[in-house]
Amino acid sequence: MNDDQNQVETLNNNSNMKTKRKKLLTIVAVIIIVMAIIYAIYSFIFAGSVNTDNAYVGAETAEITSMVTGQVAEVRVRDTQIVKKGDLLALIDPRDAQIGLAQAEAELAKAKRQYTQSFANSSSLTSQVLVSSDDINSAKAQVAQAQVKVDQVQDELSRRVKLDASGAISKEELATAKSALNTAKANLDVSKAVLAQAESKRHAAQSNLAANEALIKGADQSTAPDVLVAQTRVDQAKLDLQRTEIKAPLDGVIARRNIQVGQRIAPGTALMLIVPISQLYVDANFKESQLEQVRVGQKVTLTSDLYGKDVEYHGTVVGFSGGTGSAFALIPAQNATGNWIKVVQRLPVRIQLDAKELAQHPLRVGLSMDATIDTRSK
Repeated sequence: MNDDQNQVETLNNNSNMKTKRKKLLTIVAVIIIVMAIIYAIYSFIFAGSVNTDNAYVGAETAEITSMVTGQVAEVRVRDTQIVKKGDLLALIDPRDAQIGLAQAEAELAKAKRQYTQSFANSSSLTSQVLVSSDDINSAKAQVAQAQVKVDQVQDELSRRVKLDASGAISKEELATAKSALNTAKANLDVSKAVLAQAESKRHAAQSNLAANEALIKGADQSTAPDVLVAQTRVDQAKLDLQRTEIKAPLDGVIARRNIQVGQRIAPGTALMLIVPISQLYVDANFKESQLEQVRVGQKVTLTSDLYGKDVEYHGTVVGFSGGTGSAFALIPAQNATGNWIKVVQRLPVRIQLDAKELAQHPLRVGLSMDATIDTRSK
């Protein structure tokens, strides 16, 4: 009887052991399955992304400067004011620029008049050349006539010299013939001098004509060099006058306005900033260990501390900084020291935001963001 009871108890104990073992194995299996599911969920949701809350809104701000010297007559904007491209921001007293424009236009009119005068001078100088040629021809005729007269008188003198040898003429008549020859030669020299003077005048007229032609050759009143120089000064004066009206180069918000009415400014003086709030971006500073799978063009989901987690922004990775933040610091870290400790570096990643989402929920430069890059996107 006792043996039967022992056997029954043994069987019961074995059955309980098997039941407990089965339950234990079942629990272990369930734990393994749960862990596998959790790992799968993590791999699916989180393993394909990297996240950082070290991200800040930035923008390519436009610095407004003066291009001309003058006194500020009006200031049309204030800090935080929203402006559109082309809006008048400030006005510099335009009177100096207006005087400069009037002077440049007067110089242009003078240059055009001088060209017209030079063009007219060409006709006058051409006439002078023709007149000089006529004078030369007349002088040549006089020289030829004087030469004939000299030859005639010379012949007369030669006959009288022969007659004088035979005593046929008086000494007085011979002296008269010699005097006539001297007079004829003198007249010939005068005629030659007149001819030389006429040729000199023609040469001078030809030189003046050539110089005048060089000024107007290949040009008209609008393309003459002096006219072009004067026209350039007029264009510059007009540009200076336009620049007295300082206008917004893009849409944005006014910031750091430091211009006042009555202030005298010089070219290059910084007047204010315009922040293009519709063209903002985010610089997300990721750890170097997070960037192995990050590529340009990948999609990014962002949230802002300003609106909380309920408002999401979507962006795209557009580039990486050329160096880490510490590399571009004002005082870079001196790692070549004996007490060096490795610090994980962060590299700024530029993220372009969606313009429509920015219009719905505007941001401002410097706000904090939380950025998550989907490394599985292309």
